Amino acid sequence: MRISAKGRYGLAAMIELTWLSANGKLIPVATLSDHLGISKIYLEQIFSLLKRGKLVTSVKGAQGGYRLARDASEISVYDILSALEQTLFEPTESSVEEKAPIIENILNANVYRVLDDSVKATLSKIKLSHLIEEYVAQKNKGNYMFYI
Repeated sequence: MRISAKGRYGLAAMIELTWLSANGKLIPVATLSDHLGISKIYLEQIFSLLKRGKLVTSVKGAQGGYRLARDASEISVYDILSALEQTLFEPTESSVEEKAPIIENILNANVYRVLDDSVKATLSKIKLSHLIEEYVAQKNKGNYMFYI
C-alpha cells in the first residue's frame, strides 16, 4: 500500500492541528506550515479536502484558521486518508472477468474484498486521539524534572 505525499502530510497536519488547537483555538495554515516544514500552498489544498470531508472547520480573516470539526476520538486515520486519497480506497478493477469470470469471482471474494475490508477495518480503528496521545508521550519522553 502506498500512501501519497498528500495523505502523509495530511495525517501529520491533523496531528499537529489537534495538538495546537487543544483548547479550541483556530490554527492558521501558516503556523502548521512553519511547524511541519510543508508548503503553505500545499497545506491549503490539503485542508480544502479535509474541510470537504467534514473533518475540519475554518474561519476566514486575520484571526482565522482551522480546528477539528469533531472530537479527535471520533476521527479515524481512514476518515483522513479517504478524504485525501481519491484512488487509495477504490475497488479493484476486474482483470479476467470476460474470459475467466469464475477466477475473477474467486479473486474478488477471497483476495480483493478481504484486503479492502482489512485495510478499512484497521485504519478505522486508529483514532486521531490515539495518535495525539502517542505524540504527547514522545514529546514528553526525556523531559525529566530534577529536584535538589
